[in-house]
Amino acid sequence: MIIREVTIDDYKDIRNLNKNALGYDFPLEKTKTQLEKILTGKGAKIFGAFVDDKLIGYVHIADYECSFNDSLKNIMGIAVDPSYRKQGIGRALLTKAETWARDTGAAGIRLVSSVGRMEAHKFYEAMGYTSKKEQKNFRKIFRS
Repeated sequence: MIIREVTIDDYKDIRNLNKNALGYDFPLEKTKTQLEKILTGKGAKIFGAFVDDKLIGYVHIADYECSFNDSLKNIMGIAVDPSYRKQGIGRALLTKAETWARDTGAAGIRLVSSVGRMEAHKFYEAMGYTSKKEQKNFRKIFRS
């Protein structure tokens, strides 16, 4: 397995992981557009895990700045192909994200996980993360 930063050429595989591993059926072209924004912006990285040039997992980590906390990084998403789970892929990806966070001066990492993702919660706890609070996620969408 190789871990490297993803490129725009990986957008189809990222879309498939989002759908198959996370349940997010986001359109392919919109995935490409969003990935272009992320990859050309500052303060974020997406690291991918590859086996034989196939993307089998990724972690998206970005700056988290606010006026009431030290600078953190935020795990925006982490996904591993279901057929590759329980093989250390998620651990390797999260470790890579943590290394990048430390190297860029972050005080720590935060992440938000849906209440129903119990296996993911066990994984995060095994990686040393602690649950701070339960919360609701509110949105107001301006366009479709």
